[in-house]
Amino acid sequence: MLQKDGFFRKRDDIFFRPATPAAPIPAPAAPVASAQVQPAAEKADARSEAKLVVGPQIKIKGVEISDCDTLVVEGRIEATLDSRVLEITEHGVFQGTIAVDNAAIRGRFEGELTVRKQLVIHGTGKCSGKIRYARIKVEEGAELAGEISVLDRTQANLPVGRKVA
Repeated sequence: MLQKDGFFRKRDDIFFRPATPAAPIPAPAAPVASAQVQPAAEKADARSEAKLVVGPQIKIKGVEISDCDTLVVEGRIEATLDSRVLEITEHGVFQGTIAVDNAAIRGRFEGELTVRKQLVIHGTGKCSGKIRYARIKVEEGAELAGEISVLDRTQANLPVGRKVA
């Protein structure tokens, strides 16, 4: 399975071919107009959503998840998370500490959960631990247990682990 060169074969495509030192670098004929550069700059500035999906048979333990806009939990995860959106699917399990803007829980959450905007616990959802939220919606059949409190406006904008003095 392994090649003599290691894990990857050497490729001699035009994309990987080194420049020949004999070829001079041509000087630009005219200055580049800003309209030609702008589309490339817009692509660099437009950041796509950073989404992490933990699949149904995946188990992750002891991690800190950062720079994640949306986390979808279909499997089992034990972690610390500061994100914008958390989705726990019907068979998903999250244990740990979370601070998010919005959370939708259809599976199980255990730990410390801070939701800065809206927490939705669906009918199949089970939440236990220290739960703090700005707004909450609990559907019939959902389970909610532990220390539950409403965030005041000053706490709603804090990341995980930060408290107001």
